[in-house]
Amino acid sequence: MSLTAEDIQAILLSLKVALTATLLALPLGFATAWLMVFRSFRGKVLLEVLVNLPLTLPPVVIGYFLLLLLGKNGWAGRFLDAWGIHFIFTWKAAVIASATVGFPLLVRSVRLGMESIDRQLIETSRSLGARWFDTLITVVLPLSIRGILAGSSLMFARSLGEFGATIIVAGNIPGITQTIPLAIYDYASSPSSTMMALSLCLVAVVISVLVLFVHEVLSRNIEKQEAA
Repeated sequence: MSLTAEDIQAILLSLKVALTATLLALPLGFATAWLMVFRSFRGKVLLEVLVNLPLTLPPVVIGYFLLLLLGKNGWAGRFLDAWGIHFIFTWKAAVIASATVGFPLLVRSVRLGMESIDRQLIETSRSLGARWFDTLITVVLPLSIRGILAGSSLMFARSLGEFGATIIVAGNIPGITQTIPLAIYDYASSPSSTMMALSLCLVAVVISVLVLFVHEVLSRNIEKQEAA
């Protein structure tokens, strides 16, 4: 297996994008899951539909909507441009695309973790005088850690494989926005680059296996601590 300098850049960029997207989406994903589980309000169904919409839309459609939103003629793009901030065709656009596509997986896992919490623990905390924020930090957050871990792992892995939305808003610029899937796409278009494409595919498999392995180890350790 041989990797070029551009391949290594694509690997490092993929890891950077996936990690950044996961870290940025985690607080919002946790807050969204908390709203869905512990709060009743008008429009809750609409929120659930919007959160899960990226699961049903083709990634290319999501990328095009992001392009319209963040482009120079988009309302967000014009606002950011006034402040000298540009996302389109940068690695930051790849982060936004990955975060958007992987967000439903994160929220769903965190939500499942929260739904498994014994409500009596929360009621006991509130009856002892704890404010909602104290209960959130001392009860809900620790007991949701397995769901948070599962959601973060899924989103990280999904971000590593994001292609459709990324190529629309970030482009496929070697050394700047080219991630592993985009590099494989380039190699796959040339019959003479089959081995190069296969090398990157193997790298993607190894990274995914490592992510899943770390997830399982951490989950088992948390389970042992809970049992103790």
